Amino acid sequence: MSRLFRDVDGGSLSPRGSVVCIGAFDGLHLGHRALVGHVIARARAAGLDAAVVSFEPLPREFFAGDSAPPRLSLPRMRHAGLVALGADLVGLLRFNAAFAAMTAREFVDRVLVRRLAAREVWVGPDFRFGRGREGDVAALEALGCESGFTVASIAPVQVDGERVSATRIRELLARGDLAGAARLLGRPYSIEGRVVRGRQLGRSLRFPTANLRLAGKRPPLSGVFAVRVHGIGEAARPAVASLGTRPTVAGVEPWLEVHLFDFDGDLYGRRIEVEFVAKLRDEQKFPDLPTLVAQMDRDAERARQILRTANDSERKSA
Repeated sequence: MSRLFRDVDGGSLSPRGSVVCIGAFDGLHLGHRALVGHVIARARAAGLDAAVVSFEPLPREFFAGDSAPPRLSLPRMRHAGLVALGADLVGLLRFNAAFAAMTAREFVDRVLVRRLAAREVWVGPDFRFGRGREGDVAALEALGCESGFTVASIAPVQVDGERVSATRIRELLARGDLAGAARLLGRPYSIEGRVVRGRQLGRSLRFPTANLRLAGKRPPLSGVFAVRVHGIGEAARPAVASLGTRPTVAGVEPWLEVHLFDFDGDLYGRRIEVEFVAKLRDEQKFPDLPTLVAQMDRDAERARQILRTANDSERKSA
């Protein structure tokens, strides 16, 4: 069973020792999966724990605030993905002022040695750590020699001749290239969350929606989409979704609103996963609610057609 830990200090989490990888792992794309998979294989072969160390919030969010890049995955989904890959220990360490003030040596002593009893540590070639980003891979190697662990990295994963990166995926999603993003992620892009109560305006407009808050994180895409919803019965359900700030009704906070086709049920409190299939249009402000409703009718019909075509294509290729 996998164990989640959030704190730097505490007792040893791995009495038998561990193989560790460190990174943001935002989106868990093909590059991340290759690294985590490699670490898990190394740990299994050596009879050690496989440990993944990440941070929440991500360091760039802590330092850059609202100007930080959009998040590809919310914390719960990132944790669930790492557990599904087979990690024995998952650290989403609380990145705060005290953590940011730790020196590179303190990070090694407190996290890698005391908490994880690291035997191997795997990082990306651009890895930096410690107060003011003072430590790099060479510094980690030197500290590893003193502390009894080795340091290494794997070659970056490439798709279509380009390195797979979270930055590249954000760019693809921002311009609505969902298929391109899916190739680098290794799966369709999705957002998972718990359905919460909204203003119920959609119901009064004939378009009841399941609403997801984004935990204060800025999403990497916006607009209106054809989507599939997982978590309601065995099969995914077709739907149309709007992701944005709802300018026609004076919204501010980013909000994901999902209208499921041919569904009439209570989803409040249910955790669902929304898989993005195709972008229909950008978010826009309409002069009045009747104009908005007319466009929503057109969006829904187009989403139905796209999803039918996608389903037919997938059945033929299966």
